[in-house]
Amino acid sequence: MTSEWIIEEAEQMGFDACGVSCATRLEEESAHVEQWLESQREGEMSYLTRNKEKRYDPRLLAAGTKSIVSVLYNYFPKQTLGDGERYKIAKYAYGADYHDVLKRKLHQLLGRIETQTGKLSGTRVFVDSAPVLDRAWAVRCGLGFIGKNTALIHPKKGSFFFIGHLFLPLDLTETGQVLTNRCGRCTRCIDACPTGALEAPFWLDARKCISYLTIEYKGSLDGHDPEQFNGWMYGCDICQDVCPYNGFSLPCAEPEFQPSERLLAMREADWKNLDQAGFDALFKGSAVKRAGYEGLKRNIDFIAREN
Repeated sequence: MTSEWIIEEAEQMGFDACGVSCATRLEEESAHVEQWLESQREGEMSYLTRNKEKRYDPRLLAAGTKSIVSVLYNYFPKQTLGDGERYKIAKYAYGADYHDVLKRKLHQLLGRIETQTGKLSGTRVFVDSAPVLDRAWAVRCGLGFIGKNTALIHPKKGSFFFIGHLFLPLDLTETGQVLTNRCGRCTRCIDACPTGALEAPFWLDARKCISYLTIEYKGSLDGHDPEQFNGWMYGCDICQDVCPYNGFSLPCAEPEFQPSERLLAMREADWKNLDQAGFDALFKGSAVKRAGYEGLKRNIDFIAREN
C-alpha cells in the first residue's frame, strides 16, 4: 500500500485532488488559531474553543492515527440561482448536504484501501464535522495554499471545493509540497468584502462576515445594514467570486450538488412568501437546514429591507 496508489484510486473515483500527510501536531497553525481566538473574532462559534488540543493534534482525536489522506471535491455549479441580484445562496449549499455526499465517497475510498490492507481498526472519516483543521491538512499535503480571504486555494483549480479526510493507522509517505501563499499583491477579496470582515490579509472577523451572520449567528440582524449584504440570504461567495484563481473553476460533475428545478425557479415573491412547508420541501437533505426555517426567514425579511 503506497500513498501514490491511494491518490490514483481517489482520482479514479472523481475526487479532484488527493494528498497524504503524516499525523503530527500542527504547531504553527495552532499558534495562529490561538491568536485569532484570543482576539475574540469567532463570535458565537463557541465550539471552536472546545477540544482545541484534539484540533491541533489528530492523534488525540483518533488514537492510533499515523497518516491523514486529504481530498478536494469540486462543488462549482453549472448555473447560479435566481437573477443573481437578491436572495442568493452560497454555491456550496445548492444541492445535497456535502457532509453526506463526501462522507459516502470517503467510505468508498476507505473500502478500496481495505481491499489491499484488510480490515483496519481505528479509521475515521471527517468532513467538516469534528475538531479538525481541514485547510491546514490540505496545505500540508500540497493541495493548495491559504489565500488572503482565508480560503484554501488550489493554484490550478480555484477554491470552490469541499475538503475531507481519512485518518488511517498506516505509515504512509507524505506527498506533495507545502505551497506558500501565491496571492502576490492582489487584494481583490479584501477590497470586495462589503462589511469589512476581511480586516487584513489572512485575518477574518467572523462577527462581520455575511456567511457567519446568515448561518451561525442566531440573534437579531438589527444594527446591520441590509444593503451591505448584497442580497445574500444564506452564506456569501463574494471573496471567492472575485478571486482570480477562480477563473480556473470548472462546473462540478457531481449530480447531487446541482440545484433542483424548484430551487432554480425561485424568485423574489417566492422567497418572501416562503413558509415552513415550502422550506422543508425546498431544502430536504440540504446544508441550508443548518440555519433552519426561522433563521432563513429572518435573513429573507432582513434582505427585503434593502432599498
